[in-house]
Amino acid sequence: MSYEPQFSITAGLLAQVETVAALRERILGAAVDLSWIPALQKDTRTRNVHASTAIEGNPLTLEQVRALEEGREPAASDVRSRREVLNYFAGLRHVEKHAAKKTIRHEDLFELHRLLAGEVMDQGEAGRYRSIAVRVGRYVPPAPGDVSGLMFELLEWWNQKSGGLSPVLSSAILHHRFETIHPFADGNGRTGRALALWELYRRGFDTHHIFSVDEFYWEDRPRYYAALDAVRRQGEDLTSWLEYSAEGLQQTLERVWLRVQTFNVKSPEKLVLRPKQERLLHLLRAHGSMAPSELWAALTVSKQGAMDLLRPLLEAGLVEKIGGKKTGRYALHSK
Repeated sequence: MSYEPQFSITAGLLAQVETVAALRERILGAAVDLSWIPALQKDTRTRNVHASTAIEGNPLTLEQVRALEEGREPAASDVRSRREVLNYFAGLRHVEKHAAKKTIRHEDLFELHRLLAGEVMDQGEAGRYRSIAVRVGRYVPPAPGDVSGLMFELLEWWNQKSGGLSPVLSSAILHHRFETIHPFADGNGRTGRALALWELYRRGFDTHHIFSVDEFYWEDRPRYYAALDAVRRQGEDLTSWLEYSAEGLQQTLERVWLRVQTFNVKSPEKLVLRPKQERLLHLLRAHGSMAPSELWAALTVSKQGAMDLLRPLLEAGLVEKIGGKKTGRYALHSK
């Protein structure tokens, strides 16, 4: 008997799924310069690694993670933090390499977990289901003797039934159920998020591998954990979790659309947007245009700090200044 998820397709969830689908089509149909897709993939992979490891407490910044990806040694970093990051890069590359795999077996999960958790486990053994009881906050996952059977049921559902749902839903369901079973002694959070990404890849949802939904989870970790826990308080009804996950995917694709435009600009050097530059672009899109003082107040930076963020965006043609010198405002470029 396979796992049977419980949820309702509410009007709000349906609207979110439709919005996500439309955003995806816009991104994949955009006239992206194919020569720059690898750069966008590299940037996305780095953001995924940073976000997913940071959720678990890894202290390395996005720039330090980027340095490791490029083979540079980041300053003031410890061995374990570096190993967690390098492991996650290896895990993501494994998922990308096996994106088209039709049937996922226990051995595939063990291999992924070995890549992600090798040499950084606080307890248990990488690549083996746990033989000990664990606790996650107030939640006590199933007994170790039940893990293998529960994972068999989940894999049966994933391999045989998940294809009947939108990948927006199936990836979220897989993510939550994996975390509920908590099959490994350590490293379940990273593995569950990697599996959700694997489902999006398997279903052809992210054919270019340029979506990083883990950033959404990382930016409001308390809400992420609360959304996971809410399902248990709601009698294992996944509806609220699916709505939360669809919201995260929608925000992710909105960011990707901005990044696609960034990599598609007629500029001698392609931009890698900093988090506050993405926030700036979101503000301009929401408000239409903003005065300089409004921008630096909203971004909580100095006037000089705002200009440092704006200058590369102006040079790349993503942002333009409209109006006179004293009354000028900034807006997204009307191209």
